[in-house]
Amino acid sequence: MKIPLSYSFRNLWTRRLTTILTMLGVALVVFVFVASLMLADGLKKTLVSTGLDENVIAIRRSSQTEVQSGVNREQANILRAAPEVETKPDGTPVVTNDMVVLISLPKRVSQQPSNVVIRGVSPLAMEMRPQVKLIEGGLWKTGTQEIIIGKSIQQRFEGCDLNGTMRFGSTDWKIVGVFDAGKTGFDSEVWGDADIIAPAFRRDGFSSVTMRLRPGADVEALKTRIESDPRLTVELKREKQYYADQSRTLALFINILGTLVSVVFSLGAMIGAMITMYAAVSNRTTEIGTLRALGFRRRSVLGAFLFEAILLSFLGGLMGVAASSLMQFVRISTTNWDTFAELAFHFNVTPGIILSGVAFAVVMGIVGGFLPAIRASRLKIVDALRSA
Repeated sequence: MKIPLSYSFRNLWTRRLTTILTMLGVALVVFVFVASLMLADGLKKTLVSTGLDENVIAIRRSSQTEVQSGVNREQANILRAAPEVETKPDGTPVVTNDMVVLISLPKRVSQQPSNVVIRGVSPLAMEMRPQVKLIEGGLWKTGTQEIIIGKSIQQRFEGCDLNGTMRFGSTDWKIVGVFDAGKTGFDSEVWGDADIIAPAFRRDGFSSVTMRLRPGADVEALKTRIESDPRLTVELKREKQYYADQSRTLALFINILGTLVSVVFSLGAMIGAMITMYAAVSNRTTEIGTLRALGFRRRSVLGAFLFEAILLSFLGGLMGVAASSLMQFVRISTTNWDTFAELAFHFNVTPGIILSGVAFAVVMGIVGGFLPAIRASRLKIVDALRSA
């Protein structure tokens, strides 16, 4: 005979205080585990969504980021003339030559300095990056010392207000607009005219050249031709792949750290579940003997107690997942290890992360409840009833 599942539910309800405390322990572990996965996924999503599939970016060969790269004007002109590059009706190539540098700004709350990306762009930059939308003020005027700032910059850094002034490159720059980049990396940047920003930092060339390709263009053929051209010292990547590469190091570190912390915490949670189930076995010795006397087999007793442990951890896992899912409304910032600039992003929850959290809780329940369940199933009927 099999023991009804309702038996396990009633036992958990009878020991409400112990049940709740054990569930909270499991929930804490799952919260840390899921939050670390959400953090890494949010970072990757922010950077990957910064790039577009139809755009390709050229940076100096062996450079990892635009900050380290350099592309001179002659090379930029060769790249923009590639036949695979899309052109406007008037024949203008859909290209932006970007100049990327880092400056230090104080944060609003802590007043601690942090690196911020200054991006000098070409007039077509906004058109090539449709996720970037102006929400306050207007665009900079070509040839002027005007800039627009990302929403995250406005919120987090001192003196970054519309119509205010920012000083860098020994020059004062007027903030004429604020843009929202749709939770992408551009939200943490300052944009202006590349032809004005580059001389302010004593730069003659650019950091990168981003091109929009014609529909159906052969990217690999273009890449091979460009990288074999002796006049060019650049390598070509799809823009989305370029930003995905920037997320790997930090995301990997967050995943490893979160997993290590979760494993350490899970040992405590499993020990807690084990103690709870051992106590349940000790307190219900007579009950177990009665079940065996009524004809329930050892494996039925084992299954009932193991199911209790799994149910306990499952409910705790749901609590942990529910609590961690609230973190998606939190916006944090960290230093991107590839660019050394501050990057703001959100925790991101996905169905896969939720399933991973619940599965992690169930595994804790199985490991923590197995030995107590074995002990319960091995109790002899006579000895169990004699203890009454």
